[in-house]
Formats: sequence, C-alpha cells, structure tokens
Amino acid sequence: MKQSRQKKILEIIEDYPVETQEELAERLKQSGIDTTQATISRDIKELRLVKILEGGRYRYALKEQDADSDFSSRLNAIFRESVTSFDHAGNIVIIKTMPGLASAACSALDTMRLSGVVGTLAGDDTGMILLRDDGLANAFCAEIEKMLG
Repeated sequence: MKQSRQKKILEIIEDYPVETQEELAERLKQSGIDTTQATISRDIKELRLVKILEGGRYRYALKEQDADSDFSSRLNAIFRESVTSFDHAGNIVIIKTMPGLASAACSALDTMRLSGVVGTLAGDDTGMILLRDDGLANAFCAEIEKMLG
C-alpha cells in the first residue's frame, strides 16, 4: 500500500503543479487512494520531496540528486535479482530476466523517468528499453555490466 501510494505521489507531482499537502491529498483521493495529511507528510519526507519555484508558484518536486541516487540503488537491486543477460542493437537494449520479472524491471525504469529512456516494453522474461540514441544505449549497457559484475 505504502509503495503504491508513494509511486502515485511521484506520478502526481510529475504531472501536476501540486503546491500543498491538501492538494496532494485531493489528487490521491481522485486516484482512489484515501489517506491522511500526516501520512502524506511522512511520504513527502521519505521521498525527499522539495518545493521548487516554477512559473512564479511553488510546487513539490523530487530533488535531482536524490533521483539519481534512488535510480542507482533501486535499479541495482532489481537487476541483480532478475536480469540474466542483456544486449543492445542501436538505441534498443534488450534484457533477459528470470521468468515473470521483466515487467518489474521495466516498470522500475518507467517510474524513474530517466531522460534518455523513451519507453519500455516487457514480456514475461524479456524487456525492451528504447533509448534516445546509440550512445545512451551503450552507456546503459555499461551500467548494467557494472551492476551484474
């Protein structure tokens, strides 16, 4: 429950300029998640959200350095536990996972909203990651190699 609620919070602040905890609570409620202000406050702290000035108004956002750090730790855990092999052709990276885990790996990448990733597609044990260019695909494979090595 907590993980799905926090995932939804990240989606909401990415899609809408949320200024207050009350506004965030209302957006969560519209998404079918009823929660308290105290829970939202804890979630904001755990997710390390900050308020940034954008267009003359403040809104919640994920700190950029925390996004990078969070990306590394979550991706490391997911890939170590599930990825069995990988390769790339051009700007497309293909990962092979243990049965049933490709969706989890691709979902984690989607949630991280990496600027170089255009999108992902997952089957049962195979995931396709479409990157913006060949160089990014090369760098992504090098990161996977480090994680699994």
